[in-house]
Amino acid sequence: MTISFKNEANPTQYQMKIAVILGTRPEIIKMSPVIRSLLDKKEDFFILHTGQHYSYDMDRSFFDVLSLPNPAYNLDVGSGTHAGQTGKIMAGIETVLLKEQPDAVLVQGDTNTVLAGALAAVKLHIPVGHVEAGLRSFDRRMPEEINRIVADHVSDFLFAPTETAKNNLLHEGIPENNIFITGNTIVDAVSQNLGIAGEKTDSLRGLGIARGCYFLATAHRAENVDGQERLEKIVRCLSELHDRYNVPVIFPIHPRTEARLREYGTTTNGILVCPPRNFLEFLQLEANARLILTDSGGVQEEACILGVPCITLRDSTERPETVMVGANRLAGVEPEAVLMAADKMLTAPGSWKNPFGDGTAADRIVGILQNFFNTPHCFPS
Repeated sequence: MTISFKNEANPTQYQMKIAVILGTRPEIIKMSPVIRSLLDKKEDFFILHTGQHYSYDMDRSFFDVLSLPNPAYNLDVGSGTHAGQTGKIMAGIETVLLKEQPDAVLVQGDTNTVLAGALAAVKLHIPVGHVEAGLRSFDRRMPEEINRIVADHVSDFLFAPTETAKNNLLHEGIPENNIFITGNTIVDAVSQNLGIAGEKTDSLRGLGIARGCYFLATAHRAENVDGQERLEKIVRCLSELHDRYNVPVIFPIHPRTEARLREYGTTTNGILVCPPRNFLEFLQLEANARLILTDSGGVQEEACILGVPCITLRDSTERPETVMVGANRLAGVEPEAVLMAADKMLTAPGSWKNPFGDGTAADRIVGILQNFFNTPHCFPS
């Protein structure tokens, strides 16, 4: 690699060229602080959006609301089988990387975009940085678990959010020199955007609900919504929670979940089903909820950061820290277990220590890359 010193902010510093690869709304949210840090530090970068969540057009509002630069490339791969979608994403990313020749690629999380981006880059001998590395549910039935394991084992910079995540990586034989505990960028995103949300939107008024007087629910994972029995149990849980506590249950519905409910003919008695919210609107709904029920890893983290009790509608979680500090309970989808978990979370002390860092993870990540590309060394093993 030929180093040219062209960073206007610091003429003695090598200006990196970074490819930020993302394809889903959670990735946009969690990468937004990294993108802002790259902008602040005047580094050269471009965004590649794969369109894994249906299309870039459906995600355009996230870039606008979060005041992020538009992607330089949009693959618009859409949905498909895991193999078909991953293959299309890999082929598209490879073409862009060959053209742009970045110094490093950044991916975040555990989606097919992450897997495809990491594989495409490593095969071209481009260093890969995995943001949110080391998360494990220890349930290989989940496609996300396979994605995050493979991405970790081909990445060069493993940005682990917590000590637990670092230990997972060490136990799998990944060299410690490649692992960096940075905190989680979701803390950055929540702290940066919560105030903006209050200025730009009033989700509660629009839904006719009051602060602390509603439950918030989400469900989108294939293992929860692609089978009629499990999805109908989740709906029953939410209906029974409404009946027991006499509060609205707000359910911003994922397109996949909506399609399955229509297909199964499932009724949603006592549940206020509404269209998906943009990040700022949803963040406001999270911050003011009395209880959150979800199968989303990101929502588990956000609830923990915001100090709102959470119940996870799954049998495992790759965010065990939320359970350890008392912010979250694993309940599965059996109504009796979910109702029992709700009783406990609603009466538990509402104070816990945020385990995901101090809100400066993005600056740490960019700083680690800057230090690497400005230090004579051999590439990490």
